[in-house]
Amino acid sequence: SAFCNAGFSLFSNGLHQEGLRNSYLLHIVIAVTIIVGGLGFSAVQDLFSPKALQERLHRPWKDWKINTKVAVHTSLLLIIIGMGLFIITEHNGVLKDVGVFDMVVSAFFQSVTTRTAGFNTVDFSQLAVPTLIFMVFLMFIGASSGSTGGGIKTSTFLLITNSAIATIRGKKNVDVAKRSISTELLGKAYSIFVFACTFNLVMIFVLSITDPEISIIDLVFEQVSAFATVGLSTGITSDLSLAGKFFIISSM
Repeated sequence: SAFCNAGFSLFSNGLHQEGLRNSYLLHIVIAVTIIVGGLGFSAVQDLFSPKALQERLHRPWKDWKINTKVAVHTSLLLIIIGMGLFIITEHNGVLKDVGVFDMVVSAFFQSVTTRTAGFNTVDFSQLAVPTLIFMVFLMFIGASSGSTGGGIKTSTFLLITNSAIATIRGKKNVDVAKRSISTELLGKAYSIFVFACTFNLVMIFVLSITDPEISIIDLVFEQVSAFATVGLSTGITSDLSLAGKFFIISSM
């Protein structure tokens, strides 16, 4: 369930279950499994296949493939940013009465699981609004291309970000890992981004009509979680109307 970024658990409260919520070694193992599943099969093969490891042992200078670089570097950056923001926004919230090690592991796990895994080691209904907002951002990006995760993918996010930076700096070419990106590939990335944004905005608008009694931040979180096939929730899923559940199913 972790490797495939499914997020299903046999425990009623997920990994927040009594007896599991403080099992930090288990949390680390699950988080690492999620990361490997979210890197993409080509990246995993490039990093861990016996042939690749043997070649790297004899030629340590051998570089990773470009898709492996994108998957690893972007995932690492997003995990670190997610950890930092979770600690900042929740140090007086769900992390208030925990030690430094517990806080770091909890922040690490939540940052990883938001990238389409769906497990939780804290009560998401108790999270602050700023925490939910940046989690929506991480869920929207999702995992890497060719992986078991959802979202618009880290490669799409990286291409759009680099394109924006290149435009601001007045550069004509967009480069990733010292390679120039074709206009066709950039066009595909922007198409995916625009479609995903438009679809989610339309569905959030519809959900605000079908379930007006539920707060908008909870609806946004639920919708993006469904679209990116994350599976996280603030606990409103069972409270959705029949129409609301239908649209959430459609998003998934």
